[in-house]
Amino acid sequence: MINIAVGWQLYERTRDAWSLGLVGVVERAPMLFLMVVAGNAADRYPRRNVAIFAHGLVATAAIGLALVSWLQAPTIAIYALLALIGTGRAFASPSVNTILPQILAPAEFANANAWLSSIFQLAAISGPAMGGLLIAETGTATLPFAVAAVGQVVFITVLRTLPVRRATTATTVHSAHDVFAGFRFIRHNPLFLAAITLDLFAVLFGGAVALLPIFAKDILAVGPARLGWLRAAPGAGALTMALMTTRLPPWPRPGRTLLLVVAGFGIATVAFGLSRSFALSLVCLFFTGVFDNVSVVIRLTLEQTITPDHLRGRVSAINYLFIGFSNEFGPFESGATAALFGPTLSVVGGGVATLLVVAIVRATWPQLTRLGALHALVPAEAVNQP
Repeated sequence: MINIAVGWQLYERTRDAWSLGLVGVVERAPMLFLMVVAGNAADRYPRRNVAIFAHGLVATAAIGLALVSWLQAPTIAIYALLALIGTGRAFASPSVNTILPQILAPAEFANANAWLSSIFQLAAISGPAMGGLLIAETGTATLPFAVAAVGQVVFITVLRTLPVRRATTATTVHSAHDVFAGFRFIRHNPLFLAAITLDLFAVLFGGAVALLPIFAKDILAVGPARLGWLRAAPGAGALTMALMTTRLPPWPRPGRTLLLVVAGFGIATVAFGLSRSFALSLVCLFFTGVFDNVSVVIRLTLEQTITPDHLRGRVSAINYLFIGFSNEFGPFESGATAALFGPTLSVVGGGVATLLVVAIVRATWPQLTRLGALHALVPAEAVNQP
């Protein structure tokens, strides 16, 4: 709801693609400065408590955005509150994402990730759709922001029911060597590096979602309610694929599957950029969600399987920096290229660039195509790692 409401409100106020692109920059900037701090916090303190703090910040920002919309406060206040959301997300990712491996066996990771992805995508579908309808009914973004704040409070309440589990390592970080251990771990695991590189550049270049307000208003000529459905379409595709994944056997060649689905994501992005039909655009966005979901489940399962528990916070923070960089700076890239070359060329060019990334990653890390079943892997420290 926050995403759809912020995009609508900014474009209504400014009519400028640059204003949409800046959303990603403002949200991502705190992560650049807080990545090391957040990762170490998740490895030193109970992850549940860190997650409660993180989502408390997001709830506060959502309340602030509702007040900005209601009082018609200056646009700069929106960006300030987006920075607060970015701060909350910086601490949320390495804490929330690393609770799961503390309570499940490795063989359960892939299936659990598929179910969790299903729940997440249910929110990704209902949130934008409800947000668009609320904006259409009220004419403002105030109510969607308020409902989003309530959702954050509900999540914090649920987090409080989880047991408090302390990290498996010492309570203090002894040196810079410990602080930056996550970087060394990723550097010595080329398969994981290849996986996050694929996601980073695919989402960076394939950020069509950021331009949906422009496509809805100026190209497809639809209102805010249908904008909500366009924004929800990738979530619908991801939810469908996630539910299918829960019933499928483990991928025998997950690396090869990863390359294929990222290529499919690029093709669907190109098709969306060329579409002038609302129905066809929905289908294309639906399939971007299908392909993206498979990529996410494979990457998350790989990370959880090969990362030792005492490093999970730091590795997750770095992973979030890579993937979050593309998620947030991708809209900036899309907004910038749309402002310079037009929205169609921006989206189509991004899809083509995604296909080029797939080819480069396959050539750089050929061992990715030989990766076996994920549940058969072991934490990297249990083997001789250079």
